[in-house]
Amino acid sequence: MSDTRRRVKVYTLNEDRQWDDRGTGHVSSTYVEELKGMSLLVRAESDGSLLLESKINPNTAYQKQQDTLIVWSEAENYDLALSFQEKAGCDEIWEKICQVQGKDPSVEVTQDLIDESEEERFEEMPETSHLIDLPTCELNKLEEIADLVTSVLSSPIRREKLALALENEGYIKKLLQLFQACENLENTEGLHHLYEIIRGILFLNKATLFEVMFSDECIMDVVGCLEYDPALAQPKRHREFLTKTAKFKEVIPITDSELRQKIHQTYRVQYIQDIILPTPSVFEENFLSTLTSFIFFNKVEIVSMLQEDEKFLSEVFAQLTDEATDDDKRRELVNFFKEFCAFSQTLQPQNRDAFFKTLAKLGILPALEIVMGMDDLQVRSAATDIFSYLVEFSPSMVREFVMQEAQQSDDDILLINVVIEQMICDTDPELGGAVQLMGLLRTLIDPENMMATTNKTEKSEFLNFFYNHCMHVLTAPLLTNTSEDKCEKDFFLKHYRYSWSFVCTPSHSHSHSTPSSSISQDNIVGSNKNNTICPDNYQTAQLLALILELLTFCVEHHTYHIKNYIMNKDLLRRVLVLMNSKHTFLALCALRFMRRIIGLKDEFYNRYITKGNLFEPVINALLDNGTRYNLLNSAVIELFEFIRVEDIKSLTAHIVENFYKALESIEYVQTFKGLKTKYEQEKDRQNQKLNSNRFRRDAKALEEDEEMWFNEDEEEEGKAVVAPVEKSKPEDDFPDNYEKFMETKKAKESEDKENLPKRTSPGGFKFTFSHSASAANGTNSKSVVAQTPPATSNGSSSKTTNLATSVTATKGSLVGLVDYPDDEEEDEEEETSPRKRPRLGS
Repeated sequence: MSDTRRRVKVYTLNEDRQWDDRGTGHVSSTYVEELKGMSLLVRAESDGSLLLESKINPNTAYQKQQDTLIVWSEAENYDLALSFQEKAGCDEIWEKICQVQGKDPSVEVTQDLIDESEEERFEEMPETSHLIDLPTCELNKLEEIADLVTSVLSSPIRREKLALALENEGYIKKLLQLFQACENLENTEGLHHLYEIIRGILFLNKATLFEVMFSDECIMDVVGCLEYDPALAQPKRHREFLTKTAKFKEVIPITDSELRQKIHQTYRVQYIQDIILPTPSVFEENFLSTLTSFIFFNKVEIVSMLQEDEKFLSEVFAQLTDEATDDDKRRELVNFFKEFCAFSQTLQPQNRDAFFKTLAKLGILPALEIVMGMDDLQVRSAATDIFSYLVEFSPSMVREFVMQEAQQSDDDILLINVVIEQMICDTDPELGGAVQLMGLLRTLIDPENMMATTNKTEKSEFLNFFYNHCMHVLTAPLLTNTSEDKCEKDFFLKHYRYSWSFVCTPSHSHSHSTPSSSISQDNIVGSNKNNTICPDNYQTAQLLALILELLTFCVEHHTYHIKNYIMNKDLLRRVLVLMNSKHTFLALCALRFMRRIIGLKDEFYNRYITKGNLFEPVINALLDNGTRYNLLNSAVIELFEFIRVEDIKSLTAHIVENFYKALESIEYVQTFKGLKTKYEQEKDRQNQKLNSNRFRRDAKALEEDEEMWFNEDEEEEGKAVVAPVEKSKPEDDFPDNYEKFMETKKAKESEDKENLPKRTSPGGFKFTFSHSASAANGTNSKSVVAQTPPATSNGSSSKTTNLATSVTATKGSLVGLVDYPDDEEEDEEEETSPRKRPRLGS
């Protein structure tokens, strides 16, 4: 049989209670004449030999574990297990076993613990009656006791019988008395047997036995027995750690003795489970399920008892927020709350709801606001963990608090702004804390978990609050790192010098500032490229990537709030400055932000992109990447492919008219040729529509149409010569300040027209790569200039703008990236400039 469903490993349990691998094969269930019944057969996949032949006994207790294991006892001391490669095969064989035994396949054990046939079999044996007869509790019987305890572990029925015997005869306390005697006599062999006995009793998985073993009277002796593992050369010193090293701290004195005892017990039992006992194998993991439950219910009881003691919690909050509390005490208080909240995760949903409401009533959020802003790193880290529990439990509760707080406090001390500042100021080189905080912020601003009631809409209220009071704090590092004020000379090279000694304290000073007018290429030859990369600090690049991830989330989920913010701050232009970063992951984050915007197919965004010429830094990054086949190359091409496939007409026209000459040499994909084809098809369709309209209108209307067509073309140089796409929103949807920005930009463009180079004969873009001759002097310049072909015969003029359009915006906006060489230099470069080579094997 070759199918993987029935591929299994066969295991047998050896004398040391370890599972031995007997080989891999394929299992089948077949009637075997010699055994006179349905049997499990496993044949080795290597040579077809028989690894296992086992009759399905109607009275044997088969166990199904973890969806891929079947375990059973073949004889008194011979246990078998089949480990299946696939769940489907396990289910198939399990159904056969259940069919033979007349059981429902949904059960996990085919025989009940109290089974008549098993009872009869045990009663026939001289060693057992209704219960297992335990050997007398003496030193010379320890080996016999150990053998008995370990032998019953594979049989659920015998485990139950042994547990009852131990419980009824008070046997455990007698064993622990023997432990003290062995330790006094330094009887190592006896101590090793006691380790096996106590470990085996724990694996009996019986809550009534745990109550005895973990009582104050017995637990330290139980820990002592578990120190003497025969596999270790020297015994461990667990008791010494629990009594001397581990100190119980009461941040506020606990007057309830029962509560204090429960806390001690829970800590010690957790220590036994996590530290002392070895990690259970796949066959033993169910042996300790009751121990896990014991700890679980202890934690529930502790949380409930503390929650009911409001005097205790009120005192904790009072000291936590008291300025007079010293740092060590405050650290202990915060760590207490962190553990308290961790314990609360064990509560049932309704109890957990009551727990967090109690904390909210007592003032957990204002207290967190204070401690999250403290200098102590441990305190801030613990406070962040507590905040994460609160956000995970009820983001609405946190949102309601911060909105109420905004009515009484300045923006600087708002809880969410404190969280954002902690994210920005994370000193961890890998920004572990910042990543955690970013996830919490994303949960808080996620509309999916915001509620809408009859009285109010949480989404609109909270997002209005967030964009008015918090967004400027979140984007501050991004806007500062992409500000032209930092270094205008570097900006013209499309790079920035990283000038923050620490993220929270940006330095805008610079020893050499340049006027905002154009700078010739000659002025920047010889500049040091290593000093002009934006940003060159890995930690800050990571932070900016986190901020961009959050902003990208906003683009997907916040519609008009983020749209207004992007327009008001000209945010996309600032983000695309990061396409020049030497950290590729940051450039990809900037590109992903633009891709999400374009993915919305919103004409409002499309007009913003085309008017601002915002494809330029993306295309420059593609060309600068050269012939390297990497993630950046694929991501940029995917963006243009999306525009082509989705047939976004306004963007297609803009790209073809402005950048096609620079992109037509890229032939290893058909994306750009496809864009050109789409553009020409749309142009032909519009011309046909125009011509058909001419036949239907009188001559006067025709003249007016043509005049309006040409006037529009002249006014919007560089836009697609197609009929306007139906707009999803009217033009006046643009924010006022964005309109002012565009008006200022147009005015400046008309003022600078005289300074533009003269147009030459029809030709392609001219561009130089960073690996050209100028790069030898340390520059990383790249210019791509569009030439304008003459008007076509059909009366439309296909006009293109400069790839590196010299746009001078109002203060705070970006300006032209390159200057234009004169005509003579253009003619020389046209013949020598290398083009991007097609990729090999395309």
